Amino acid sequence: MLGLSIREVSLALRDGRVSATELCRKCINQIQRTRYLNAFITITEETAMEQAQRADNRLRTGKPLGPLDGIPFSVKDNFCTENIETTCASSMLKGYVPPFNATVVQKLLDQGAVLVGKTNLDEFAMGAGSTDGVFGPVRNPWSYTSLYREQSTEDPDSDWAITGGSSGGSAAAVASLCSFLALGSDTGGSTRNPGSLCGVVALKPTYGLLSRHGLIPLVNSMDVPGIMTRSVHDAATVLRILQGRDERDSTTVQAPSTPPSLPEHFDIRNICVGIPKVQLHSDRPLGDSSSVLLTSRVAAMFEEAGARVQEVSLPHTQHSIVCYSVLCCSEVASNMARFDGLKYGHRSKVNSSTDAMYATTRHEGFNNVVHRRILSGNYFLLKSNFERYFVKAQQMRRLITEDFKNVFRSGIDVVLTPTTPSDAERYSDFIQADNQTRSAQEDVFTQPVNIAGLPAVTVPTALSHRGLPIGLQLIGQTLQDWKLLTVAHWMEQKVNFPMIHLHGESNERELNRSV
Repeated sequence: MLGLSIREVSLALRDGRVSATELCRKCINQIQRTRYLNAFITITEETAMEQAQRADNRLRTGKPLGPLDGIPFSVKDNFCTENIETTCASSMLKGYVPPFNATVVQKLLDQGAVLVGKTNLDEFAMGAGSTDGVFGPVRNPWSYTSLYREQSTEDPDSDWAITGGSSGGSAAAVASLCSFLALGSDTGGSTRNPGSLCGVVALKPTYGLLSRHGLIPLVNSMDVPGIMTRSVHDAATVLRILQGRDERDSTTVQAPSTPPSLPEHFDIRNICVGIPKVQLHSDRPLGDSSSVLLTSRVAAMFEEAGARVQEVSLPHTQHSIVCYSVLCCSEVASNMARFDGLKYGHRSKVNSSTDAMYATTRHEGFNNVVHRRILSGNYFLLKSNFERYFVKAQQMRRLITEDFKNVFRSGIDVVLTPTTPSDAERYSDFIQADNQTRSAQEDVFTQPVNIAGLPAVTVPTALSHRGLPIGLQLIGQTLQDWKLLTVAHWMEQKVNFPMIHLHGESNERELNRSV
């Protein structure tokens, strides 16, 4: 039952083949069985069972609230949840219990979805590995599959791969069958990156299509709530529910009208797929990258099916990471100023003066990654540096956005790229480099999308020779998320992504990703 799609399990709930409470209990038990993944910070068992019971009452009377009624979901722990601790995986917010729900969380609850827990992340969503949170790193479920373990001669406690970040807990929760969908946040690839490395579908909608109200901000001008599911059809179902204007978020836009569901049959011959001449920009040798080689094979698959495939030029994306670094740090410096120990969260016991309390609170509450970004951001925003760094970065952002606009004006429908440079690295190898270096390496293909505010989706595509997932990214035009998902659905049906077999379980649980 846990391996079913949202559409399938929703039908099972309505037909009475399983109850919402039974389904919720199965998910809670699966979370407990996979605690070694460290995917969850908080498990909301009591609340979840109450929500499931109410869903059962509605389903018995034939009055479900919608397609998600009774469906268990999880939420990244940087979304506010009413009366449930929200930590951002930071000592600064340990013990903080919001008095309200984020808009996207409330919309899911209004549809009868059942919240089973809050998921782990990099502290304040700053990272690309889900390794730098105060609750420890998240482990990739595929590190515990039969294929990966059979190739390893080392102890599973020392030889495991990262999930990617910063929404690694959400990706691991969906991949390990602990929930049917999860919310993440995506600022530079933080949903698509772990989606690719954990073998799940990860959608970053058009900026403004989903409300950011209640999402604790990292970079206001780029943050987008992300959707993680086990199929493209499920992602489309969730998008229809979450999209639309919100009076609490002035950046939201009216959602365009869309069909009730994705088409089962789609003529790909009407689509033109763009492939960047240089695959955006990567410091790694592209010729040795399995993800880049896989992109070429999938492009050939599109072409053989009758789609038009042509090279496109995105000349300014090579500067995207530098541009993002300046803008990210600048907005982080502003956003992190609210954590001063006065209103909520951690407060230092030092009380010799207000300044001393401020300083020690922030020293104790933030990790070194957050400290560095705050310091860098304040440096970029100095009066003497503002024009040289911040204004230049904004100008480059406009040029990158224009690159994409020119591509789409030329008749391109979607752009196909890798999501990450390779499959998931071993944790012991990943931590050899610092957070900033890793973020620049891992987000190189995903980050330009946030700069331009475009929609993009990661589709699980193949397994590497190590038995770890590799996903590819499709980028669409502004507010054409539905068209993007339609192409992604077609691609998902063709790539035949294999099933997951969790190693060492008495009853191996399978998930057919090929639809």
